[in-house]
Amino acid sequence: MATLSDIGVAAGINLLSAFVFLLAFAILRLQPFNDRVYFPKWYLKGLRSSPSRSGTFVKKFVNLDFRSYLRFLNWMPEALKMPELELIDHAGLDSAVYLRIYLIGLKIFVPITFLAWAVLVPVNYTNKTLELQLKNVTSSDIDKLSISNVPDGSDRFWTHIVMAYAFTFWTCYVLLKEYEKVANMRLQFLVSEKRRPDQFTVLVRNVPPDSDESVSETVEHFFLVNHPDTYLTHQVVCNANKLAKLVKKRKSKQNWLDYYQLKYSRNNAKRPIMKTGFLGLWGEKVDAIDHHITEIEKLSNEIAEERERVLKDPKSIMPAAFVSFKSRWGAAVCAQTQQSRNPTLWLTEWAPEPRDVYWQNLSIPYVSIAVRRLIMAVAFFFLTFFFMIPIASVQALATIEGLEKAAPFLKSLIEIPFIKSVIQGFLPGIVLKLFLIFLPTILMIMSKFEGFTSISSLERRSATRYYLFNLVNVFLGSVIAGSALDQLNTFIKQSANEIPKTIGVAVPMRATFFITYIMVDGWAGIAAEILMLKPLIIYHLKNTFLVKTEKDREEAMNPGSLSFNVGEPRIQLYFLLGMVYATVTPVLLPFIVVFFGLAYVVFRHQIINVYNQEYESAAAFWPDVHGRIIIALLVSHVALIGLLSTKHLAQAAPLLITLAVVTIWFYRFCKARYEPAFVRYPLQEAVMKDTLERARDSNFNLKPYLQNAYIHPVFKEEDDDEEEEVVKLENESVLVPTKRQSRRNTPVPSKMSGASSQSLPEAVPEHSVP
Repeated sequence: MATLSDIGVAAGINLLSAFVFLLAFAILRLQPFNDRVYFPKWYLKGLRSSPSRSGTFVKKFVNLDFRSYLRFLNWMPEALKMPELELIDHAGLDSAVYLRIYLIGLKIFVPITFLAWAVLVPVNYTNKTLELQLKNVTSSDIDKLSISNVPDGSDRFWTHIVMAYAFTFWTCYVLLKEYEKVANMRLQFLVSEKRRPDQFTVLVRNVPPDSDESVSETVEHFFLVNHPDTYLTHQVVCNANKLAKLVKKRKSKQNWLDYYQLKYSRNNAKRPIMKTGFLGLWGEKVDAIDHHITEIEKLSNEIAEERERVLKDPKSIMPAAFVSFKSRWGAAVCAQTQQSRNPTLWLTEWAPEPRDVYWQNLSIPYVSIAVRRLIMAVAFFFLTFFFMIPIASVQALATIEGLEKAAPFLKSLIEIPFIKSVIQGFLPGIVLKLFLIFLPTILMIMSKFEGFTSISSLERRSATRYYLFNLVNVFLGSVIAGSALDQLNTFIKQSANEIPKTIGVAVPMRATFFITYIMVDGWAGIAAEILMLKPLIIYHLKNTFLVKTEKDREEAMNPGSLSFNVGEPRIQLYFLLGMVYATVTPVLLPFIVVFFGLAYVVFRHQIINVYNQEYESAAAFWPDVHGRIIIALLVSHVALIGLLSTKHLAQAAPLLITLAVVTIWFYRFCKARYEPAFVRYPLQEAVMKDTLERARDSNFNLKPYLQNAYIHPVFKEEDDDEEEEVVKLENESVLVPTKRQSRRNTPVPSKMSGASSQSLPEAVPEHSVP
């Protein structure tokens, strides 16, 4: 077991690595040739230009102002200077609210840490239970600061119960204030935000087939009849996935062509040669420039043919459409109401903003989504529980005993005090971190298969599964399996009556592993985040071999956005550890506080200077954040009930069960009070926004603004004539009959039919009658 000295060594190593990362960042960010790597957001906004390169050759690449190196930590106060309102305007509400998750961690755990160390640590440490009563159980110095060191049946356990109530009430108070704050921020953001297409647009799915009309005509007639005063225009969804792949492939070929042409321009004496086989490792040798020109021409012809097929083939049109309205009120009414007597038809939801649309999944038939999600639920179940086997096996090897058993010849080396401290305090966290590297990618692929239609919903779904995986494998797997493996010999040699007591004592002993994990993943991981070593290398490679124009340079330096599906579950694991171990092993809390403090400063800097958010969901993820912190509270209650039941304090169970019930009631209260603001758009706010906008800009023509907003991106690259062929917008207001013989005529124009005969006015009221 790790001792305090082992943890001290590990903490020193992680602090040193974090300091090295921060120092390297402070030096690299000052160099002129790295400016676009560490401040790309300002370049993309057009508010920053490349540093002056006048002077000697060295000054063009290296900052020779040594005074600037003395202020290598000035980025920290700079990151904290920008006010929150300015941050929202600069980076968006999603980014600002994401930072508040770290802020909540500080608000919750700083007071809890002080209270736990002032009350619980002395209560735990002033006992001799582990030394006198349980000599046969493996323990460490850290365990003496935990609840395991309190003797069975002791009245001191009432202190832990009181602290559990205090910690829970304080956490609920902070969560309540934050939920209220974020809900108000969201509503204020929606009110003050500039005009956006998604404010007027609804995504309609499962449009019923009609033998007499196309999907576009069916959609138009339905909304002209059922929303005659607010319907404006629509854009049907087409399956352009194959076309998008061809366009992407052509872009890749074009990048290689640019590379070879740039290479040839630097050395005209020799034409670049390439092999046509896999990855250019084998195959026929050809002229690289001519080969890629030929390939691009071939792909251009395929793209033209596929584009023509998508436009003319009815099978390429999906039973879905983006429907836009004349007002936010009209869109809100449509998005938040049932459109048909059959609740499985004409399904409506708020359209994602155009940047947020995940176009590939719009082509998935709605009826298959339920089957896809069932398949992924089963796959995730097996992934979660079978993943525990390799994690437990490798973690067993990442201990002193495991290494000595697997490699006896290393025993003399392992027993060196420093090496032993490093293995016990550092290696297990590294092993677990390595096992989780590819998990986010796997979970994102699963979410895409399920058919979610926006990037934000994909990330929220992946985040949910990542959190559940962490809860089962990283937390429960490490606690239960890890403790059981450590104590296996003890279980075999003692009576069955003693096993519950040993488990009750052994569970908090796993705190040493989580301390090392927090230092590896939290401290060193956050410091590595700001260093941005991977983007730094990629940018300079692209800048050297591929960049020819300023647009190419912008693409090369684009850092992407915050990965919510990775970052948020990672934060929630620390909330879970903090809640569970606050009353069990309070020595873990300072490590969590350091993580939240460092992460808040680092990500504030990254959001201000680096990350360029791909979409804006107006903090739609906050209910998930709130719910997972509540889950952490409930897990802490269950864990404490289990521990105290082994400590001959059964009378405490009703009190802790009551606390769990109160926590659940609090969650339901917050869900009913604040969650609607994240799910529905109040009609009162919509009317207010529409009224203000009409007063300020009464002559604004909304239709041209919305008509091309939701065209598939592959069509936006074509010329205006081709776009008109895709959209086919109406230009005149004439009365046109529907083609359907079984229904009344539509008293307003049909864009697709092209007819011009008049419909009967008296038929209009009958459209609302089924």
